Amino acid sequence: MERERVDVDVVCVGFGPATGGFLTTISREIPLNDGTFPQVICYERADDLAFGVSGVVTKGRGLRVSFPDLNPAEIPMAAPVASEKVYYLLDPVGASRRSATLRAADAALRVSGSCKDEAFELPYIPPFLEKHGGLVMSIGQFNQWVGQQVMMTGAAQVWPGTPVAEALIDGDTVRGVQLADQGVDLDGNPTSAFQPGMEIHAPLTVIGDGPVGPVGRQLDEHFGLPPGHEQREWAVGMKMVVDLPEGCTLAPGTVFHTFGYPEPEIFGFLYVQPDSVASVGIFIPSWLENPVRTSYRYLQHYLLHPLVWKHLQGGRMRSWGAKTLNESGRRGEPYLVGDGWARIGEGSGSTNVLAGSGVDEAWTTGVQLGKAVLELWREGAPFTKENLERTYVTLRRNSWVEEEARVAEYARDGFHRGVVPGMLGMALAGFSGGRLHLPGLPEHAMPTLEDFFSGRIPPEELAALKKQAETHGEALHDLVMNRCGWPEIPYDGQLLMSQQDALLLGGKVQAAPGYANHVRFRDDEVCGRCGAMTCVEICSAQALMPGKPTPSFDREKCIHCGACIWNCEFHNVDFRAGAGGLHSAEN
Repeated sequence: MERERVDVDVVCVGFGPATGGFLTTISREIPLNDGTFPQVICYERADDLAFGVSGVVTKGRGLRVSFPDLNPAEIPMAAPVASEKVYYLLDPVGASRRSATLRAADAALRVSGSCKDEAFELPYIPPFLEKHGGLVMSIGQFNQWVGQQVMMTGAAQVWPGTPVAEALIDGDTVRGVQLADQGVDLDGNPTSAFQPGMEIHAPLTVIGDGPVGPVGRQLDEHFGLPPGHEQREWAVGMKMVVDLPEGCTLAPGTVFHTFGYPEPEIFGFLYVQPDSVASVGIFIPSWLENPVRTSYRYLQHYLLHPLVWKHLQGGRMRSWGAKTLNESGRRGEPYLVGDGWARIGEGSGSTNVLAGSGVDEAWTTGVQLGKAVLELWREGAPFTKENLERTYVTLRRNSWVEEEARVAEYARDGFHRGVVPGMLGMALAGFSGGRLHLPGLPEHAMPTLEDFFSGRIPPEELAALKKQAETHGEALHDLVMNRCGWPEIPYDGQLLMSQQDALLLGGKVQAAPGYANHVRFRDDEVCGRCGAMTCVEICSAQALMPGKPTPSFDREKCIHCGACIWNCEFHNVDFRAGAGGLHSAEN
C-alpha cells in the first residue's frame, strides 16, 4: 500500500509525564548551539493532551528539578501536601472476604476502642510511603500546562487525536512509526473515505505510550523481556473527581492513604485539591484472585465507607475515569533502548511499587533521555543501541529512580501469599533498603468461580446466577456480590449512580469515527472455552459484555484503560491503536 512518508528528527509516541519531561528538556536547548533546529513531533492517541490520565500525590523531586521555581497555584487543581494519614479500614457491612487473621484483628480493634468511623489510623507513616513536601495534582491538568509550555517554544509539535498503529521495524532497528488508518469500518475494511496512515520516519523513536500502548507491547513481543524479567503485577486505578459538600473541613493538600476495604487487597486514596475539590479512588490489584472482580461496584462501596462518606456526603461527581497500572516495576522493565529507539515512563518499568509512586519517576526518565539526546546531538553521534546505553541508560542506572526501584523490586511478592504477608513484605523491603523481602508464589491461574466461592455460594446456585447473567447479557459481579451480602448502592444521582450514568456524566466518552475497533479477540474458540470471562467483569466502563462466541464490544463506552489485556489469562485480547476515550483533563 502506498503511504505518505514524512521525515523528522525525533518522533514520540504518547504524551504523558515521561514524554512531557523529555520534550521540556530538549525544547529548552533548541535551536542547538550550531544553529540547527531539529524537527521533533509527538503523536498522542487521546483527543486532547492528558485526557484519561489520573490524579496523583507525588514527592515531585524530578518535577522541581525541571521547574525549580514551580508555583503550584499556576497549575489548576495542584496544591502542596499539607497533611497525610494512613488508615486501615474495617469492613462495616460484613461482606468482605477476610481471612481469619484479619477478622480477629478487626474484632480486637473494635473492642479496644481504637477505631473511629470503622477505621484505624496508623500512628506512623513509613518514610518510603510519605509524600510530605510533595504535591497533590491532576496529572491531566499538569500535562496540559506542560504541553502549552513546550509548544510555546516552537521546538516541538504535539498532535492529539492521532493514534500510532505500530513501529516500523527493520530487522532490529526501529525506523519510525506508522499512524493508524482512517476511513475504515469497525473491522478495519476501507470505506470510500479511506486514508492510509502516514509513515513517520526518524533517526530516533521515543516510546512513552504507557503500560498498554500498542507500540510498547509490539516491542516487547519483538525483542522479548530481559532475562529474569516478567510482567505479572497489574492494577486498575479507578477514581472520581468530586465537588466536596458545603461545610467540608478538609483543607487543600490533605492526603488519605487507605487499605483493607472493600476487600483486604484493595488500596484507596483521597486527595484534596483547591476550590473544595477532591480526587477519591481505589486500586484493584492482580493478586485479588476474584474471577468476577469489578472496579466500579467496589468504588461505590469505598465511597460509602464511614471514614470517606462523612467527608463526601452531599458532594457531586465532576468527572470519573480509570486506567491500568503496570505494577511490576523494576522487575518488569523491558529493554530500554535499541538501534533507533528508546523507552521512557511507566511502560519502561519506572513505577515504584513500594512508594506507590509513578509520575515523578516517569517524568525523570523522560528528562534523562532528553539529556542523552542533547549530548548525542552535540557529539554528532547516531542513535545506536550502544550510544543510547552509554548516555540514557547510564544516567538512569546512576539516578535515584534506579536506586529506589531496586529497593522496591521484590516488595510486593508477599501479596501472592495473602494480605498480611504482603504488608509484612513491604515493610521488610522498605525498612531494609530492599535487602529483605518475603518471597511470593509462582504465577498461577485464576481460580474458577466454583473454587473461589466455595463455602459461600452453593454450586447449583452459582450456576443459576451465571445462567441469569448470560440470559440478560449482563456482567455477573453484581449478582454475585448481592448474594455474598454486599448491600445495594443507594443511588442519589449526584455521587452514587449507575456505572453507565457515571460514564455519560463524568467520562464524556466519544469514539472517533473512521477508525477500526481497537479491542478484538484473536481466537473465538479460546473465548468459548473461558468460563470466567474476567475481561467482562473487570471492564471499567462495561464496554465488554457477555456474547457468543466472544464478548460483545461497544467502542462508544471504552475508555482505553486496557484492563482486558492483563485480565485475560489466555492472552487472547488484541488491544490495538485507537482514538477517543475519556474526555476529561481532570482525571
